[in-house]
Amino acid sequence: MAEEKTKTEETVEKETEETPVTDQEPSGEPVKEEKPEEAVPDEEKKEDKPKKKPGKKKDKRDEQIEELQDRVKRQLAEFENFRTRSEKEKTQMYDMGAKSIVEKILPVVDNFERGLADEKEGDPFYDGMKMVYKQLMTSLEQAGVTPIEALGQEFNPDFHNAVMQVESEEYESGVVAQELQKGYMYRDTVVRHSMVAVVQ
Repeated sequence: MAEEKTKTEETVEKETEETPVTDQEPSGEPVKEEKPEEAVPDEEKKEDKPKKKPGKKKDKRDEQIEELQDRVKRQLAEFENFRTRSEKEKTQMYDMGAKSIVEKILPVVDNFERGLADEKEGDPFYDGMKMVYKQLMTSLEQAGVTPIEALGQEFNPDFHNAVMQVESEEYESGVVAQELQKGYMYRDTVVRHSMVAVVQ
């Protein structure tokens, strides 16, 4: 009997060694063992990141070309500004010179008009003076000189110079009744104001 007990004990010990011990949940089912996540090496993580492309360095020749192109553009702009400024100054100088000459010619025109007012038509001397006067006025008109309208116009200090006030039944107050000396303009500039008498 003692020998049989020892055999049975040996068989029980063998079975306990062969069957692995597992934890069980209260429901009786075995607990699944969770496998730890495998660590990804740092080298593989670095490879996954997108690599930045290194910026291309400008060649010295390209930099020199860009610098020269910029210089040329600046010089062209400066030259264009200089040309525009020179043309404007040239026009202003020309206008000033022409205006000065017109101012000197106007007294001659005044003398022609006074001479023609004293002479009578049909006289050869009168006809000759009138022809010269017309030629002179045509040349001045072609140069841009025009007379200022005054008689019967409303007084305008930009064009008229009032030297006296008169009474008039023909014109209303503030209107030019007499033109004592004719005024002239050179293009858009007043060379000489009209000397007038205004109705009071």
